[in-house]
Amino acid sequence: MGEVLRPSHGLILERHLEDASPTNMVLWSLRGLAVLDPRLNAEIRTDRILLLNDDRVLATAALAPLQQPGPPDRRGTAVASLLEQFYAAAWRASPAIRRAGSERLLASGFDELFNHLDPYSRYVTAEEARGLRERRVGQSGLGLRVAAQRNTLAIVAVTPDGPAALAGIRVGDRLLAVDGRALGPRDPGLAARLLEGAEGSEVTLTLSRAGRRRTVTLLREVVVPETVTAERRGEILFIRLTGFSAVTDRRLTQVLRDDFAERPPRGVVLDLRGNRGGLLSQAVAVADAFLVSGVVMRTEGRHPDANRRYLAGGQDLAEGRPVVVLVDGRSASSAEIVAAALAGSGRAAVVGSATQGKGLIQVVAQLPNGAELMVTWSRVLAPAGWPIQGLGVLPALCTSLGPEAMAQGLAQLRAGEAPMAVALSRQRVARAPVLASEVAALRNACPPAEGREDDLVAARALIETPAAYARAVRGP
Repeated sequence: MGEVLRPSHGLILERHLEDASPTNMVLWSLRGLAVLDPRLNAEIRTDRILLLNDDRVLATAALAPLQQPGPPDRRGTAVASLLEQFYAAAWRASPAIRRAGSERLLASGFDELFNHLDPYSRYVTAEEARGLRERRVGQSGLGLRVAAQRNTLAIVAVTPDGPAALAGIRVGDRLLAVDGRALGPRDPGLAARLLEGAEGSEVTLTLSRAGRRRTVTLLREVVVPETVTAERRGEILFIRLTGFSAVTDRRLTQVLRDDFAERPPRGVVLDLRGNRGGLLSQAVAVADAFLVSGVVMRTEGRHPDANRRYLAGGQDLAEGRPVVVLVDGRSASSAEIVAAALAGSGRAAVVGSATQGKGLIQVVAQLPNGAELMVTWSRVLAPAGWPIQGLGVLPALCTSLGPEAMAQGLAQLRAGEAPMAVALSRQRVARAPVLASEVAALRNACPPAEGREDDLVAARALIETPAAYARAVRGP
């Protein structure tokens, strides 16, 4: 356990966005024991920290070692040493702790610690970490998804250019067996386990289509989910991004180049509604597809390496045509970075509602037990310097207040007025940490909501009305 605790707490003390004291780190971690056994509690009395079982003292230690100055790794070792001592005492005294096991004990301590620090840092068990690593680079598999439908298992999604698609498997095909193991409508969990496997391994599927059975052998590979879809509606190109995977920028570039080469559209709608984010580097690359210069975003934190500027230096693949970015209350993280960058540079008009407001970045450390520690170490700043965390991105044209308010906003833009000018001006000068009352006031100017059909109507209206679009992109 010490091999996990020492590097973990050293990393937190060195890199976390907030400067936590070693004493509080021990106290908060020990209070995680009460989640597993309510009879356990930790408290500080004068110059000592105590672990109690009801009113009985199980262990006690002086606070002095935690208060000694020194580099983060030395202070992290002091925290880990005391936690080892107290965790061992809890293990001996509590059957509930022993039943939970050492992994739950570790996780509960980290959960309580991070509850006091920020909402995104967390300890990830070894099993969870394996799944997260796969998702960060794609999915090691076949490029298909199955689900129970009526009285059968059916293929409900096929990734373009994945092993399943290349073998001719289509949505709607029935899955009868995997490697000879028969499957029915009650076996979606079993099917998922049988379909998963190591990259490079083979699996044989028995399928049925229109009453004809066939057997297909596939080779598992890393399949990156499709995140970019496009549709031309008249003179407007609508592009939807559902996430930011390792190849999102390449797919977006291909879509833009293909469409502009054939017949340049009048404008582009970049739909980021419901997009929960993804790879930070991809957010920068996607913004770069529309920007030739300027700051995409900045990051800041306590650690020197956390303070960075990300600059655009690409080619505007939309060739100067109007760009409207759609966002909603579920747009988060990388999606917010793209929206803020394009709006801040005057390259796009943002339409929709206030976004989620996730603007913290985590560094991921692998631990000796196979688990991972995700530690928030920097905050994302829009090009103008305001923090995305909490505030989110506000649109130039709000649709979440209803059709009448949206129509009034469009009329104001046509007349050269900015309906969101006051809120956008206040957001522009905000600096971290922003008071909770100011966050609430700004977000209430256009409350977060799920995307709606009016978003598309508003986007089209802006592109088709040059004066309104020009006022929307000019800012407050």
